Amino acid sequence: MSVWDDLVGQEKVSEQLGAAARDADALVTAAAADTPPPEASRMTHAWLFTGPPGAGITQTARAFAAALQCVSPDRALGGAPGCGFCDGCHTTLVGTHADVTTVAAVGTQILADDMRDTVRKSFTSPATGRWQVILVEDAERLNEKSANAVLKAVEEPAPRTVWLLCAPSIEDVLPTIRSRCRHVNLRTPSVDAVADMLVRREGVEPGVAAAAARATQGHVDRARRLATDPAARERRATVLKLPLRLDEIGGCLKAAQELVDAAADDAKSLAEEVDAKETEELKAALGAAQGGRLPRGTAGVMKDLEDRQKRRRTRTQRDSLDLALTDLTGFYRDVLALQFGSRAAIANADVEDTLERIARDSSPESTLRRIEAIAACHDALNRNVAPLLAVEAMTMALRAG
Repeated sequence: MSVWDDLVGQEKVSEQLGAAARDADALVTAAAADTPPPEASRMTHAWLFTGPPGAGITQTARAFAAALQCVSPDRALGGAPGCGFCDGCHTTLVGTHADVTTVAAVGTQILADDMRDTVRKSFTSPATGRWQVILVEDAERLNEKSANAVLKAVEEPAPRTVWLLCAPSIEDVLPTIRSRCRHVNLRTPSVDAVADMLVRREGVEPGVAAAAARATQGHVDRARRLATDPAARERRATVLKLPLRLDEIGGCLKAAQELVDAAADDAKSLAEEVDAKETEELKAALGAAQGGRLPRGTAGVMKDLEDRQKRRRTRTQRDSLDLALTDLTGFYRDVLALQFGSRAAIANADVEDTLERIARDSSPESTLRRIEAIAACHDALNRNVAPLLAVEAMTMALRAG
């Protein structure tokens, strides 16, 4: 199985990156032999991966990183980079390769402190691999200071360093950064392709796979979660019942509170799994005895960890709310389709009776206003408005229509 096999519906991108990885080999060989590099190369030092949610942006960047680090013996016989089995591919894909550094937003932003060590490492030669690869999963979350640090590193990179930036769209990245990157744009996989992947890779029943792929409209990760996690299906069913609970103001406020509480519970469950382990590992690294006091002068380090964990909980809660807003947007999109007499692309066929009821009792104009209210809630959350206030404003607007 090659590193490209996990990319759903991205065949052209896989071919493009595979060709670049082959050219990268030529650059490494030329550098080792102290000869001039090839004049025409499809490899470059910085890449920007964009695409719609669920298209596999981060997975594509990581697969490319694995292909760059591939050390398969078949390479000497002309084999394609990215075998998926060698030590270079395996450690890159699981996130343990010494020369592949991944940066992701812990909270709502990637801070300069989060990037400082990474930028410093980008100017060093690879320790064991063929390339020093820096993978930034949330390039759109770079703030001004961290973006400027990345810009300086991308402007004058080390000879064997590659930056892989991932963002929803090219407009989400500073023009000065994106102008120095080769742009790779992914597309939304087809519903059939996602359903086929769920059947082949996850062993999901064809009917369940088709329903999950259709409900998520080609979002690979959400389709996988919906098809394999009963709790995810239950949360989605709860969200899709919300439009029927907005007849009274009290119902709007209660529905908003339940949405926010469910997102907070998701954040809490993740924190319980991760925070305690991180805290104990840091205490051990600082030399604290089991159950004993921390050494003097280490309180600041623990405070930094607590702040990082708090930012992660905030982001997890907002990501959970974003998921609920996406489901609601899909619901009203289906309502709008029915109001215009189209049934060909209904995503939420499992609640078609509810869709038809809402479509009969409202107009296309009110449905568009409701979709705009959901988008306004999303923007408010991005501006750090208190989640409960933002969601209450949305449910009241959904009631008004």
